[in-house]
Amino acid sequence: MRHLKEIYDYRQMIYSLVRKELRGRYKGSALGFLWTFINPLLQLCVYTFVFSVVMPNNIEKFYLYLFVGLIPWLFFSGSLTGGAASILNQKDMVKKIYFPREVMPIAYVTSNFVNMLLCFLVIFAVVLVSGVGINLRAICYLPIIMAVEYLMCLGGALLTSALTVYFRDLEYILGIVTMAWMYFTPVVYSLEMVPEKLRPIMNLNPMTPVITGYRDVLYGGQVPHIRTLFSGVVMGVVLLLVGYAVFQKLQKGFAEEL
Repeated sequence: MRHLKEIYDYRQMIYSLVRKELRGRYKGSALGFLWTFINPLLQLCVYTFVFSVVMPNNIEKFYLYLFVGLIPWLFFSGSLTGGAASILNQKDMVKKIYFPREVMPIAYVTSNFVNMLLCFLVIFAVVLVSGVGINLRAICYLPIIMAVEYLMCLGGALLTSALTVYFRDLEYILGIVTMAWMYFTPVVYSLEMVPEKLRPIMNLNPMTPVITGYRDVLYGGQVPHIRTLFSGVVMGVVLLLVGYAVFQKLQKGFAEEL
């Protein structure tokens, strides 16, 4: 608790780093902050074409089904891959001044979370245009699902950022891992399409209940099943605790390794 209070005392530093990350992400590009929306929309178009035209499926309004799962996935994969370098990118600061090292991955994940929230404005617009509509009772569960995913992303970023200090190749390996991980997550297909004997394995994937929860609320217009929420919360807390424990153990040697 004392360490958590110390991190809270550095909240202004986290806020400043988040602002710096958001401002600098597309600095110098012609379209600037619009890339926050363009990038996921372009990916949506590609996946929709592949899985609606080249490899058609029977999912109704597949573009919405895909979009609702794709945006949270991009937040998760971006937090793992980008968060892995959050300590390395600030190595001069780490070596020269004292502050809780967790500040770096927290700031990076939070900036990604803000980007996801902005993309959800587009999702809400697509939901309304599609005619699915919004269930206000179900929407009340959306902050819970977002909070659970934030915990997962933070736990993952703490874990990968600490390990990358000692094993630099991990930053590049994670790009391959997240690409494969996406296809083990029901982003471009439904869980019902998975053979029943493999579903217990799929349910061990921490992102499965998160994606399912988002789809229940925004695609199905219904309250998420309590088992889905409980599974997501448990996995989110476990991943956060594991990431935090590993980070605490490894951060003692950051200065020497950097």
